[in-house]
Amino acid sequence: MQSDFAAIILAGGKGERFWPLSRKERPKQFLRLLPGGQSLIAATASRLLPVTGWERLFVSTSRHLVPMIKEHLPELPEENLIVEPEPRDTAPAIAWASLRLEARLGPDQVVGVFPADHYISDVQGFQKTLDLARMAATSSDYLVTIGIKPSYPSTAFGYIERGEEVLPGVFKVNKFVEKPNLEKAKEYLKQQIYFWNAGMFIFGVGTVLEVFKKHAPEIINPLVEKGEAAYEHLPKISFDYAVMEHTKRAAMVPASFVWDDLGDWTALERLLGGESCNVELAKHIGIDTEGAIIYATDDDEVIVTLGVKDIVIVRDGKITLVVSKDRVQEIKRLLKIIRERRMSHLL
Repeated sequence: MQSDFAAIILAGGKGERFWPLSRKERPKQFLRLLPGGQSLIAATASRLLPVTGWERLFVSTSRHLVPMIKEHLPELPEENLIVEPEPRDTAPAIAWASLRLEARLGPDQVVGVFPADHYISDVQGFQKTLDLARMAATSSDYLVTIGIKPSYPSTAFGYIERGEEVLPGVFKVNKFVEKPNLEKAKEYLKQQIYFWNAGMFIFGVGTVLEVFKKHAPEIINPLVEKGEAAYEHLPKISFDYAVMEHTKRAAMVPASFVWDDLGDWTALERLLGGESCNVELAKHIGIDTEGAIIYATDDDEVIVTLGVKDIVIVRDGKITLVVSKDRVQEIKRLLKIIRERRMSHLL
């Protein structure tokens, strides 16, 4: 059932830890990694459309990705594309999108912000959580985030410390915590008051702009004065760092759904892993191969392995990536070297 709720899909990211499949002209949000072949951004839109319709669904993205957005979301109205002149991280993206929505829908509009490239299988659970977060944002001046109950001690996510219950099912945020080391992550898992920060936010447009003015005037003031012409001088900073870590209006709703940020290649193991000892998305011939994630874009290519364990092998075009599973978070280091060697065509 549609409501007056609006949603912004953040679709300007690079998804570099899914390189070489995720590239500048085809970043992660456009990959068809899900069962059924739907792209990540199309799946995100499908989850939101029952409560927004196309009229109140917006996409924030970089200019060079507009053709891809139109290909994957052909029914999205042209005027609902919020184009950034250049990517400056999530704080400028959310500030600019909020200003655009204030002008179009008014300061009382309640809006949600959602990454384009996450995996959520339980749509009913997602909408139940979203209803609660919308209620909290509508009836108060809270900036509400959705917290994910940890299922393992992850060092890849920031955490949210849950505080007192301020509304039924809604909790004050005590603090946001940086990505921890493994020992600290294990401690958080035991304490059961820490939640993964999934980067989903729900708030009134007027409320978030007021908070920007208080905590991040260096972002909002130039945008108000100069519009998108101010972009090149804005700091590159996330919404968490610029706003959420400073405001006393932060609240959290625990998620009632299973979530995965699909942050790197090991996510395929969580998404697709079954009883097989490997995740194979390619023709593979192997002996004594265990715990491997194997992917090839070309169905005719064959990957052959012998005596390897816990590795990721990706073949895309003329690039082959081989990396230990416990080091996939470091793929960005490789991309830095590629840039330094002026081989940007590989990016």
